[in-house]
Amino acid sequence: MRESMRSPCEESPKNENPEEDAAATGHQAKGLEVKDFCTTDSHSALETEGAHGLGGPVAASLYLESCHAHGVVPASCLLRQGNASELNLRHRGLGPQGAQALASMLASNVYIKSLDLRDNGLRGAGAEALAGVLCKNRVISDVDLSENQIGAAGLQAICAALALNPTVQKIQLEGNRLEEQAAQHLAALLLLHTGLKSLDLSYNQLSDLAGETLGPALAENTGLTELNLSWNHLRGPGAIAFARGLEANIFLKVLDISHNGFGDAGASAIGEALKANNVLEELNMRNNRISVAGALKLGLGLQVNQTLRILTISKNPIQNEGCVGLLKSVGNNGSSALELLDLSDIQVSRECEDLVSSLNIILPGLCIKSNTSRRKDWPLASTASQAASAPRDSGLASNVPG
Repeated sequence: MRESMRSPCEESPKNENPEEDAAATGHQAKGLEVKDFCTTDSHSALETEGAHGLGGPVAASLYLESCHAHGVVPASCLLRQGNASELNLRHRGLGPQGAQALASMLASNVYIKSLDLRDNGLRGAGAEALAGVLCKNRVISDVDLSENQIGAAGLQAICAALALNPTVQKIQLEGNRLEEQAAQHLAALLLLHTGLKSLDLSYNQLSDLAGETLGPALAENTGLTELNLSWNHLRGPGAIAFARGLEANIFLKVLDISHNGFGDAGASAIGEALKANNVLEELNMRNNRISVAGALKLGLGLQVNQTLRILTISKNPIQNEGCVGLLKSVGNNGSSALELLDLSDIQVSRECEDLVSSLNIILPGLCIKSNTSRRKDWPLASTASQAASAPRDSGLASNVPG
């Protein structure tokens, strides 16, 4: 039987009725059972200094003492931090010991709201040290732990801490080699943290099994508005399960699933999701092995969806027939909100150009982006005058940001 969730900020409670506790937490607790990290120095600092909100010279002094205790060289820029709200320590090589020293200072600092620790070799031990801070700090709202190889153990600690801290609204976990086991912790976080608005999981190794885990969690999540899962390995049943989660979600506005392997089955599932989802505004499906069949199924969702503003489906082998199908679907939806359709790196024919012209009246605000078509760019009536002065080798509609 699975133990009840224990955060890095709490001591293990005595559970006289494990069955009742498990029923209360359900699958939300799955993956967040972690050891007590609050016996670390960061916990001690929280208890002794956190309530006083130290900053400036006192915080710097505390940091120097902690660096000496952990045998690490202090980061000079941190000593000059003062009462600034942003702390950028990218590429500083802090390592696990440096993270532990930093945690002591962060525990007592009430000014830092944005914490950037990208590419510092923190690994699991460093993430665990920071978890002891994040579980109680109610000031930090933006955290970047990308490219730190924190692994499943480090992620488990971070997710458990965030589950108790509604203040954190944005967290970046790009490039941490997160795999299937990590998906369990992420799913638990999505179910427990209603204040999290933006989550970046790009450039990891989340597979089809991870998709099967994250899909149901996404369906029940309340709060997340931006999710980046680009450059992972979501495919097969996992891609379908994830799409079904999107179908039920009522908060997400921006989704990037580019450079995965959704294929035709995944594209079909996304099409079904777009029929029901009335919240999503931006969807990036670039380079997902989607062929003509998948594009046509995706188009069925575009025929009825009324909220999607930006769709990127570039660099997919949908060919001319797929482009035609997508354009016809958009044209059949008089209530479409689509403003940008990115078909870059897809060769098209004169038929597509004729369809674009016919959409001129139906959707005058729509821009179609292409850099391999016969005409290079397809601005509609509302942007034609701007396009006339745009560089002809750009391949972009003139009102589309490069």
